[in-house]
This record gives sequence, C-alpha cells and structure tokens, in this order.
Amino acid sequence: MASFLESCWLYLVTHFSDFQLASIGSFLLHESVFFLSGLPFLYLERAGFLSKYKIQSKNNTAAAQDKCVNRLLLYHFGVNLPLMICSYPVFKWMGMRSSLPLPSWKEVTGQIILYFILEDFVFYWGHRILHTKWLYQHVHSVHHEYATPFGVTSEYAHPAEILFLGFATIVGPAITGPHLFTLWLWMSLRVLETVEAHCGYHFPWSLSNFLPLYGGADFHDYHHRLIYTKSGNYSSTFVYMDWIFGTDKGYRKLKEIRSNNVAETDEKQM
Repeated sequence: MASFLESCWLYLVTHFSDFQLASIGSFLLHESVFFLSGLPFLYLERAGFLSKYKIQSKNNTAAAQDKCVNRLLLYHFGVNLPLMICSYPVFKWMGMRSSLPLPSWKEVTGQIILYFILEDFVFYWGHRILHTKWLYQHVHSVHHEYATPFGVTSEYAHPAEILFLGFATIVGPAITGPHLFTLWLWMSLRVLETVEAHCGYHFPWSLSNFLPLYGGADFHDYHHRLIYTKSGNYSSTFVYMDWIFGTDKGYRKLKEIRSNNVAETDEKQM
C-alpha cells in the first residue's frame, strides 16, 4: 500500500510543480470530495428516497437547492480558489512540503488527531461569536438560510464566515507544517465530516452511533432548527466543548424526552 501511494505521489511531484499541487491540486481535491459526498443528499431529498431516516419532515424546494449549488460555485471559484492560490507562500513559510518520502502513518495519524482537537476548540468559540446578534444578522444568517440542511449547505456561508471559520481548519497545519499529503487527508476528512453533519439524515450506520462524542447530523441539525440565540450545539466534529460549557442542554433534554417516549411506547406494546 505504501509503495503504491509513493508511486502515485512520485507521478504527481514529477509532473506538477509544488505550487500547482498545493493550490490548484488542493482546490480540485476539495471540489471533488465536497460535491461527490454532498450532492447525493440533495438528490435523496429531492427524490424522497430513504425518507424514514430523514431528521426533519420538511423538504427544500428544487429552486432552493439550485440556488445553494449556484451560490457555492460562485463562492468556491470567487473566494476559495483565489485564497488557496494566495496562501501558497504562507503554507511554504509554515513548513509545508510535498517531496518524497511520504510521512509515516504514525506521524500522519498524530497530526490529524491534533488538528481535530485544535479545530474543535477554535471552531466552537468562533461559532459562538457568530451567534452574537450583530454578526449573526450580518454574516452567519446566510448559512442559516437553510433550516433543513442537505449536505452541500455545509459550505453555504457568507464569504466573511468562510475566512473566519476557515482559520479553525488551518490552525493545526500552521503549527506543525505538514506534508502536503497530510494536509490533503485532513482537508478531505474535514469536508466529509461537515457534509455528514449537514446531510439531514440519521442512518443506523451514522458515525455518531458508534464513535463517542462525535456530533454528526442529528446533533447539528438541532442547531439549524432553532432560533439563533437559543440554538446551542456550536461544536464542529466532537461535542465535548458544548458538554463542558453547557451549550447542548436543550439538545440533551430533547434526546431524553425522545428516549422516554420510545420506552413508554415499548411498554404499551408489551
């Protein structure tokens, strides 16, 4: 497996420059992972498939979905791509490299774990700040236009928010100066996580059913359904920050009520 990866990487570094890989390559990878993982949820909602796993009964109109996708393409090409190109010198200054050999899996795993911890901490506080009255009204309300998320809404946001919360994603790599391979893996995992959190479906195979402290779609969907001043559930991937600061009390109370209702229903059927 390692030799296969190194062969693929050797092809990339011999056919493309460091700048092309770090900027254009990162952008193309992001777009591929984002749309390939996010668009299926749009079509699931539109076609009504697997509706028994849908968290909310409400559906977005096709026009609302199309508006989201069109706006995303505008933001991605108008904001994300120029940002990736302009930030290349910064990443080089931070110590990013793309040359062989590839980092060991021990190094990659350790850095990815660190990135998740740092991202959760920074994102939580940044997200809470965005829910203050002025910032919500002028910036974060764009993201909350969709009270019923559907995968690709994860990146539907005001350009200022893209820059603001994007800092949470790069703070870890900025500290460690990773290999580009690690950076690409981190970016892919982060995209997959946020798409899943906004997918609008809670499946039996959802990670939140198996991975302790993982938020997932049910956790974040609650955040989108409520009024901004009372929503809570500000965490990114893992929910320990909300638990520590008590900003998930409403969600936990709702889960307790659901659990009791299920238990009462089971007792009546026995």
